[in-house]
Amino acid sequence: MQIGIPPIETLPTSLQEVEKRLSADAVVISKAMDMLGVFAVNLTIAIIIFAVTLVAAKWASSAARKILSRTRTVRRDPTVLSFLVQIVRVVVIIVGMIAVLQRLGVQTTSIIAVLGAASLAVGLALQGTLSNVAAGVMLLLLRPYRVGDVVEIGNVTGSVLKLDLFTTQLSAAGSNRVIVPNSKVLGDMIVNLSGQSTRRIEIKYTVGYGDDLNKTRQVLCAVTAEHPKVLQEPAIWSGVTALLDSAVEVTVHAWVRSDDHFQTRADLIQAGKEALDAAGIEIPYPHQVSINHGELAMMPASADTVSTQKD
Repeated sequence: MQIGIPPIETLPTSLQEVEKRLSADAVVISKAMDMLGVFAVNLTIAIIIFAVTLVAAKWASSAARKILSRTRTVRRDPTVLSFLVQIVRVVVIIVGMIAVLQRLGVQTTSIIAVLGAASLAVGLALQGTLSNVAAGVMLLLLRPYRVGDVVEIGNVTGSVLKLDLFTTQLSAAGSNRVIVPNSKVLGDMIVNLSGQSTRRIEIKYTVGYGDDLNKTRQVLCAVTAEHPKVLQEPAIWSGVTALLDSAVEVTVHAWVRSDDHFQTRADLIQAGKEALDAAGIEIPYPHQVSINHGELAMMPASADTVSTQKD
């Protein structure tokens, strides 16, 4: 058996093909290394731009706060100042992120096209967030309250700590921090307890049906007028406001400065109770009568006996 030996003239051709393939692979590898190097450089620069953006955003917000604090209108309203400073910070971050994407090879036109195509989906997904932003802008324009005001939103009463793009922060009773979404704030009833310089105190007392109502009103008006925080004008008012099951309701109205409302109301409740006790006027409380059907059955029947029957 003879082993086939390729012709000698075919060897140079095979070597040339190998050299061509090796040179082509070398070109591809060289281009890949160049692209990887360029990407590494761009990525490094993008990270530097991002870090500089964060620093610039912090610096810009501080500078904006200092500059805007010199403006009379903004200086008087901390809510507007905080809101505008946050807008400056967000704008700087957005500009920096666009620069980062451009450095990574994403063109601005491509960003706009992608945002335009995804605007509907993003709008639906962030419907609640965008509504909070819109509500925050409306709250800033309408000014139903400012930082430091005592407000009642829904069932929460507290002092306004901060108003930003998304939420309103309140300091409620017990130093609890309550965060309410702006959309809920704008859609709910807002009671600004600091909107006026004076507030009315309303206290409801209950007395027995057998007590002298005129004397009750005189006692309550007298003890209310003795409190140093109660204003002379508007005048103190009292009257019978309801006939309850086991008591008569007598209401007293008095006016105080807004800052003195809570403590004065507590003082008047205690003073009114003590004054009624001293005058011999009863403050009734609910009574519950328990009837034992077995004992009732053993009682002799009479015209005054009310018979009961179990179902």
